[in-house]
Amino acid sequence: MRYDAEPAYVLHARPWRETSLLVDVLTRSHGRLGLLARGVRGPRRQVQFAALQPLQHVRLVAVQRGELATLVSAEAIDAPPLLPGHAALSAFYVNELLLRLAPRQDPHPELYELYGWLRARLHDAAELAWNLRRFERDLLQALGFGFDLGHDGDGTAIDPAARYRLDAEHGPRRVLGERVGESRARYATGSALLALGEDRRPDPADLDSLRGAMRDVLSQHLGARGLKSWQLAGELGRLARGTDQASDSVS
Repeated sequence: MRYDAEPAYVLHARPWRETSLLVDVLTRSHGRLGLLARGVRGPRRQVQFAALQPLQHVRLVAVQRGELATLVSAEAIDAPPLLPGHAALSAFYVNELLLRLAPRQDPHPELYELYGWLRARLHDAAELAWNLRRFERDLLQALGFGFDLGHDGDGTAIDPAARYRLDAEHGPRRVLGERVGESRARYATGSALLALGEDRRPDPADLDSLRGAMRDVLSQHLGARGLKSWQLAGELGRLARGTDQASDSVS
């Protein structure tokens, strides 16, 4: 199969042998693809090498004959966003989520659009945490893992004053009051879930409650192996004692 002038976002690139790269991209029409980019680390291929860095938006030509497609060419469509530390960590997190959850060669045009939407907003520090929660919500929905944010797993309307954990199979599950204190960081407020379902930014305390709840449900889909970005965010958080915005947004 040949991909001609296929728009794609670069998610990850790592060295392979002396002069080549193994690259993962998210395409509009074919989902996530693995590419072998031969010879791009040589001194005469710097433009091609630069076009294959994470967050880059490219138009590529490649030929698929096995698990990996062989890259023929990649042309940058625009310049990648220049991100400060906390936003760069968030970009790493988003790319890692897609690498782990989006299957290869499974078309999801909505994921391509969703990624482009978030990429354009990563620089907005004031809205970063909210935009990440929206991305997580829409990612789960696009992959068939979404759930009703207006009702719990039993069909009962969400109570704004209650706390809920998010179950990968059954959606929101109300948490009894005596249990909330045990793992409060994992439980979202009902008002936060309702706001997320309505795409309405919750107040800061409710927004903060979504972070742990969304991480919990994502962990259920990821399995025992967590994300490197979560580990890095946790280390930054410990160093900064909770003041670093990157860890507040991602962890």
